[in-house]
Amino acid sequence: MRREFEKQQARYDVQPPIIQRFFEVQARQVGEAIEKNLSPIRFQLPDKVTSGQQVLSVPEESREQLAGGLVERLTRIDARTALRQRLMELESSSNPALVVAAGTLRHAISMHLVHSMLPSGRPVIYQTIEGEEIPSVPVASDLEPESAITASTDAIVEESQQEDGRGELLVPFVPAARRFYLPQWVAFDDEGRLLVNSSNEAEAHLASMQRYLYLLHAAVGLAPYVVADDEYQEKRYGMLGQLINQGRAMARYQTLEIIRIIQKRAKANDLNRGLSLSLPFFDDQALEMKTHDFEVIPSGRIMFVPAFVVRATREEQAKVAQDTRRSPSTRKYLLAELALLEAAFESFSIR
Repeated sequence: MRREFEKQQARYDVQPPIIQRFFEVQARQVGEAIEKNLSPIRFQLPDKVTSGQQVLSVPEESREQLAGGLVERLTRIDARTALRQRLMELESSSNPALVVAAGTLRHAISMHLVHSMLPSGRPVIYQTIEGEEIPSVPVASDLEPESAITASTDAIVEESQQEDGRGELLVPFVPAARRFYLPQWVAFDDEGRLLVNSSNEAEAHLASMQRYLYLLHAAVGLAPYVVADDEYQEKRYGMLGQLINQGRAMARYQTLEIIRIIQKRAKANDLNRGLSLSLPFFDDQALEMKTHDFEVIPSGRIMFVPAFVVRATREEQAKVAQDTRRSPSTRKYLLAELALLEAAFESFSIR
């Protein structure tokens, strides 16, 4: 991968500056289309490219390109896949100019996705919890400054709407957020407390982190050798650990909210017609929130008793523990949420 990456980078570097700018413009347009999942994706190839010491002319009829369309939509092929297939077709051409142009554009797009579309973050170290594979718990650095001088990476810049011209205001992130790669998207501290104004804002932060990894995955899908790029590795490591950490915190927070709502409704005698739950959890393979659905009390005129919740959660714990469709770490945290639910109703009294 490293050799392929260096080869593709060298081929890009040998292009004249004006051709490099052409590829950059195309990469920017295609990157926006990938981000928005637009289809079809239109792009252009330059009129000429450089290969070694030769200048090759790209046939005029091949300069306008289209990836995706009606057939791809009907067969449910997404924009990224359609683009990758079209570039592969061009790189399989017998025309050397098309081969070089398509390969160079592929490289330019993948580099734009990694380097230009995604912000860089703070240097971070995550530790791996025993029994898990992905490092996701941030380690506090002994060298982290605690002075009155706030660095740009320690704060978010805001400008007052009412006092234009008074300069920018640096609003520091809390220490718990500064231990992550991009503190502006941290919604929960290490105790699971909400750091933002609402759960909706926390969900928006989670969506931003998922988009970040989506674009990194898009770059790898387009050019697998991009994994050899140091900046790709840094950004993937920093964001993957942050997303998993915050996703699990979100699931726990929502579980506690579910417990609070059930207890409130039970005391109001508003649960005597049955109860089904959709327990949220973070799937660290799919990198998204999912729900575990189960029935606590069948529908009908059945009086709510806390013991029903305890019994149902114990049954679900047995099922989840044996469900090998989920990763061991995903099962571990889902089991922890079920245990929270069980403990909350073991001592709960409606009176």
